[in-house]
Amino acid sequence: MQPSEAMSAEPVHHFARLLSNCIRTNDLKLGRLIHSRLIKTALTFNTFLANRLIYMYSKCCSIEYAQQAFNELSDKNTQSWNTMLSAYSQKGLFEKTFQMLDVMPDPNAVSYNSIISSLTHHGFPRKAMGFFKRMQTRCGSGFLIDEFTVVSVVNTCAGLGALNLLRELHGLATVIGVRFNLVVCNALIDAYGKCGKPGYSYSIFCQMRETDVFSWTSLLVAYIRASRMPDACSLFDHMLIRNVVAWTALITGFAQNGEGDKALCTFKEMLEEGIVPRASTYVGVLSSCAGIPLIEKVNALVDMYSKCGDMISAVRLFERLDGKDRVTWNSIINGFAQNGNGVMSLFMFEKMIETDTTPNHVTFLGVLSACSHCGLLPEGFQYIHSMERKYGIVPQLDHYAILIDLLGRKNMLGEAADLIKRAPWGRDNIGMWGALLGACRVHGNLKLARRVAKNLFELEPDNAARYIMLSNIYAAAGMWGDARTLRRYIYDRGLVKETSYSWIEINNIRHKFIAKDKSHSQLEEIKELLLKLVDPMKDAGYIFQIECSYFLVDDAFC
Repeated sequence: MQPSEAMSAEPVHHFARLLSNCIRTNDLKLGRLIHSRLIKTALTFNTFLANRLIYMYSKCCSIEYAQQAFNELSDKNTQSWNTMLSAYSQKGLFEKTFQMLDVMPDPNAVSYNSIISSLTHHGFPRKAMGFFKRMQTRCGSGFLIDEFTVVSVVNTCAGLGALNLLRELHGLATVIGVRFNLVVCNALIDAYGKCGKPGYSYSIFCQMRETDVFSWTSLLVAYIRASRMPDACSLFDHMLIRNVVAWTALITGFAQNGEGDKALCTFKEMLEEGIVPRASTYVGVLSSCAGIPLIEKVNALVDMYSKCGDMISAVRLFERLDGKDRVTWNSIINGFAQNGNGVMSLFMFEKMIETDTTPNHVTFLGVLSACSHCGLLPEGFQYIHSMERKYGIVPQLDHYAILIDLLGRKNMLGEAADLIKRAPWGRDNIGMWGALLGACRVHGNLKLARRVAKNLFELEPDNAARYIMLSNIYAAAGMWGDARTLRRYIYDRGLVKETSYSWIEINNIRHKFIAKDKSHSQLEEIKELLLKLVDPMKDAGYIFQIECSYFLVDDAFC
């Protein structure tokens, strides 16, 4: 059998499954190929498949093709019409929707539900209510209504704040026996809350056989809208699942009711729970910080996000805050510098100066760090000179240490050593000598490394890390005897390097690693991933700098 013959023999349900896959993956190209195949096999005359085809085109944002498939279908049923009605109404193309409804042979509840829901969604609640009334008039003596109708019209009432219409609909649905499932009850809780009747929301909530997070959250919001904060807090405490919507609602409620401190405490608890804030969450937080005495707490939040590497959240808070003070500017300037974005750090510094905010020594720590990350050596010296000349700030040892790092990155090691000697108390500063020793290791300057290490050994004779760094420099230069001697010295004196940890947080779970650690439960998966990354890294031009295996053996210097 030829492949084409095998395909033509495939059953209808196989093509239906393929079209479902196109819908799920939004693959219009594959959908068009299947359409061509259906035409060749005359399966476009199959109403079930044609309806799936129309639906596929509508979901893949190709309403023209959907209309074409609809027009080519000779035996249209109610589902065919409803699929096209839904496609046009969901797109907000209501003129086309109304024209199609007028010529539709037998509109049913699904037809009207789709239009009512879309009108409400696109901001036309009054037109949606008008269509609901038209729906009942067309039905004659009975009522054309089901649970989907109730949900659509309830949402419309909520948008209009039409309490009387909402109560009438609720009563009508009860009388004619509409099934009050979870979705219907949730919609009623939400609607009564938006109409200012949290008591009604609570009554429905209590009658529900099953609830979900939306039920609890809708009731919570209902209480908050009515400024019933004690009830809201009590309900919140009893919630088994508290999503970002619930947290944001409570924060906003506190802020709107003048309880800024409680709003910020709630926000802090939210972060501790590992809940990721939304933009609306920040609006509530900043509203609670409208008073000047609370600006310190916002500054603390900006600083916290910066130190956690979440500069997007830090910037959101920063930009929304009015009345930024020097601490606010320092937090964002240092945040960008610490996270390696020197360009943005310097940009923020210029903006700070434009606002006539006077910098201090903390500001220049960020500015100089930014220069170091960007390799801006002349600018770095200009900034450190301007500190005292322009702003009357005497550079401290930390400022000079950053310049030492900058000179080290440029392989200007001699100049760095001279700067240490010129800096006030520079000869006794461990940070400066440490930065210079690190630069000597990077650039392989053994001669200077020995001099620098000697100074460090005198300043902190019990710091094993300094001896280990020098031994690594010896090893890199092929001086194995000196390296072994130094390692033996470390062992004989019983010096132990302080353990350094690496941390990473994934899906709210923190993972901790140390060198040569083999205890992680997913060690094999980690190794497998690293092996997969090696070739792409090489292709990208990364050159591996692997330490000699001499240092990877536990008893190498024993």
